[in-house]
Amino acid sequence: MTLKPQLARLGLFDAKVPRYTSYPTAPHFSNDVGADLFGDWVSGIAPGSSISLYIHVPFCRRLCWFCACRTQGTQTDNPVIAYVDVLKAELDLLAARLPEGVTLSRLHWGGGTPTLLNADLMRELAGRILQIVPLGPDAEFSVEIDPNEIDEARLDALAEAGMNRASIGVQDFDDEIQKTIGRIQSYDVTRKAAEMIRARGISSLNADILYGLPHQTKARMTESVQKLLSLNPDRVALYGYAHVPWMAKRQQLIPSDALPTPEQRLELFETARRLFLWDNYAEIGIDHFATQDDGLTHALRAGHLKRNFQGYTDDQAPILIGLGASSISRFPQGYAQNAPATSAHTKAIREGRFSTSRGHLFKGQDVLRSRLIEALMCDFQINSNEILRDYDISAAELQQMYAKANSAFDGLLRVDENGLYIPPDARALTRMIARGFDAYDLSKAGHSSAI
Repeated sequence: MTLKPQLARLGLFDAKVPRYTSYPTAPHFSNDVGADLFGDWVSGIAPGSSISLYIHVPFCRRLCWFCACRTQGTQTDNPVIAYVDVLKAELDLLAARLPEGVTLSRLHWGGGTPTLLNADLMRELAGRILQIVPLGPDAEFSVEIDPNEIDEARLDALAEAGMNRASIGVQDFDDEIQKTIGRIQSYDVTRKAAEMIRARGISSLNADILYGLPHQTKARMTESVQKLLSLNPDRVALYGYAHVPWMAKRQQLIPSDALPTPEQRLELFETARRLFLWDNYAEIGIDHFATQDDGLTHALRAGHLKRNFQGYTDDQAPILIGLGASSISRFPQGYAQNAPATSAHTKAIREGRFSTSRGHLFKGQDVLRSRLIEALMCDFQINSNEILRDYDISAAELQQMYAKANSAFDGLLRVDENGLYIPPDARALTRMIARGFDAYDLSKAGHSSAI
């Protein structure tokens, strides 16, 4: 199925659906999960476990208009210095609850702009983290790096602390598009940042690029992707720009009449996708690409690919703890989110308590449906043997789920006793197909375009 009329008939160009980096999605979180329960979940981690840790830094030197992340601008270092003190206090609260022998499988600094921290602050923060939860064998320490906000001293500090994967945001290299989305970042600045990263022996480089931006054309998309490929990234996230000005007020500065149509968005995605495939990148899920020897590619081939709030991952740790304002943690029992506002988060930590303000306790078929959706998003298929082995569901009920999903797409999917499979030509519909396994009311939240 490659013709636009068929995709249009099935609703691809009109649908608004979740990105499914969690299930249930964050709009369905409630105040059932608070600080005390979060603390109990931390205390309940098995001694000697391997966990993942996410550190959120919600500050930027400037606010890009396209970004829907929860961030705030600052022209001085004072708020950043104060925030790092709060993070260290939050780490102390975590240390008081964390069982002995816990190590890190993954450590990720995101934002915002984590590289807004000066070199000394980076050393302080990394030192406190690793004192409390050291990196385990083959651990990965990754940092989101703004090429406009990095220098030799800060990269030295990160490399000394053990950073072995860096992620740079590109979005698009076209001058007009950069001006329209409020993100000025030249190719030369980006290339220099990549070279500085590689010079420190950090061989793993991620990059993000967007499709669906204002004034984007296939020719401009081609040029930006080719420039990105010249940097030899190990992983690329090809995200669709989500225009949600009702949620991210700064996006009101972006002219909506300059945005491509849903049909054009698909063409832009396919243009970039072909370039990555021609350059021998492996296709990872719905929107990632990786070199043939990258960990994501190995995880895909082994059937171990996972999906979390940072996108696709090869991390197998069952617990992800998020620290900092708005961060989300995932435990076997459910999700817990910190207070979104920096002020509320800071107040709670200074009062000696976690700032957990909402979350979700897994119940009913949540864990089952989460796995079904993750399997579709990662592998484009559901293996019935795995589901029947690991979850409390009968073969008949599972087949009924398959049949319902297939009927919504005119029998386009392949269903048999082995499971459900999305053919290559239908994979643009994956998020919509996953929605068929979502038991929650999606009308309660505004979601992004299905393409």
